[in-house]
Amino acid sequence: MSSSSYDIVIVGAGIVGAACAAELARAGLGVAVVEAGSIGGGATAAGMGHIVVMDDSEAQFALTKYSQDLWRELARELPHDSEYEECGTLWVAADDEEMAEVHRKKEFYGSRGVRVEALDEKALRGAEPNLREGLAGALLVPADSVTYPPCSARYLLEQAQSFGAQLFIGKPVVELTGNGAKLSDGNFISAGISVNAAGSWSPELTPGLNVQKRKGHLVITDRYPGYVRHQLVELGYLKSAHSISSDSVAFNVQPRATGQLLIGSSRQYGVEDKGVDHHILRRMIDRACEYMPRLSKLSAVRVWTGFRAATPDKLPLIGPHPEIKNLFLATGHEGLGITTSLGTAKLLSDQILKRAPVIPVEPYLPGRDHQEAAHA
Repeated sequence: MSSSSYDIVIVGAGIVGAACAAELARAGLGVAVVEAGSIGGGATAAGMGHIVVMDDSEAQFALTKYSQDLWRELARELPHDSEYEECGTLWVAADDEEMAEVHRKKEFYGSRGVRVEALDEKALRGAEPNLREGLAGALLVPADSVTYPPCSARYLLEQAQSFGAQLFIGKPVVELTGNGAKLSDGNFISAGISVNAAGSWSPELTPGLNVQKRKGHLVITDRYPGYVRHQLVELGYLKSAHSISSDSVAFNVQPRATGQLLIGSSRQYGVEDKGVDHHILRRMIDRACEYMPRLSKLSAVRVWTGFRAATPDKLPLIGPHPEIKNLFLATGHEGLGITTSLGTAKLLSDQILKRAPVIPVEPYLPGRDHQEAAHA
C-alpha cells in the first residue's frame, strides 16, 4: 500500500467539492480531490443549474444571496461552455392565494436589497407568451441566473489544479477519517484535514450523518430558441419542496443557451433505484403542461435522474464534524448545491483557515440542533 500526503483531502468532485478545492488551493494549501466516478457526474449532472436566492429562512437567504454574489463575480471568467446567463426567475402564481405569496416574497426580498418586481396577469403573458392564460401573475427576480453545472465544476477543478491541487478521478474511497482517505485499491491519501463533500453518499463515508437521498427527474427537449425566456417555477414548488415524506412534482422549466428546455421537477424519498420512474415522470410532465399546454407538442431528447442530499432543516452541513477530529463536512445541500457551492467553499475555508466569515456560520455547523437551525 502506498501513501501520499496533503494538507487537505476532499472526497467528491461535484460542484461543492470542486468549489472547496479551488478556494483552499488558492489559499496555498496542498489539496487532493478524490472522486469515485467522474467530475460533476453525481447530483451536479442532475441539477438544473439554477442560481437562485431563496427565503425559506434567514439562514437560507443569507447563504443563497452570498453565493449568488460570488457567482456573479466568477461569471466574468467562466468559459463559454459553462453557459452562465442571468435570465431571471419568474415565480408563477396560479391564483389569488399564490399572489399573496408573491407580495410577501416581494417585501422580503426588497427589504434585503434584492431587486424584484410583481407582475400581474397581463405583464406575465408579455414576459412568457407560452404560459397558459388565466394565471394570476408572478414575482420576477431578474438577477437570478443559470449555469451548466458539470462544466462549471470542471472549470473550478481546473482552477484548483492551477494552484497545485491533485485529482484522483475514478478512485472510490472505502474509509474516510480525519487523517485521510483509504482508497479501494489499498492506497491511502494522508491529510491534515479531510472533507466529506460526497453529497447523498456522504453518510456511507461518515456513518450517522442525518442526510437522506432525494431522487429527482429531469427532461431536456430538442432546440426551441426563445420558447422560454426566464427560469419558470410555480409557487406551489415551495409546498412540494417542503414535503419530506411523500413524492411530489412541480412545474419548473429552464431555458438553456442551446435553445433547449430543461424540465423538472420531482422529489422522491426512500428510493435507491436510479432508473426512470415513468409514473413520476408522467406526473411531472402533466404538471408542466398545466402551465404550458403546448409543451406537449415539443420533442424530448433525454430523461435522467439523480439524487440530492437532503437534511431535515433544509440547510447544508458546513464545518467540522462534532465528534471526529480534523474531519469537515460540506454536504446536505439538497436542491441548492449549485447555488450555494461557492458560499459553502468560502465558509468551509474560513473555518479551516481561521478567517472571519462574511456571513455567520452557526446555522450550517454540523453540530447544530436541527430544530433551532430550521427557525434561524
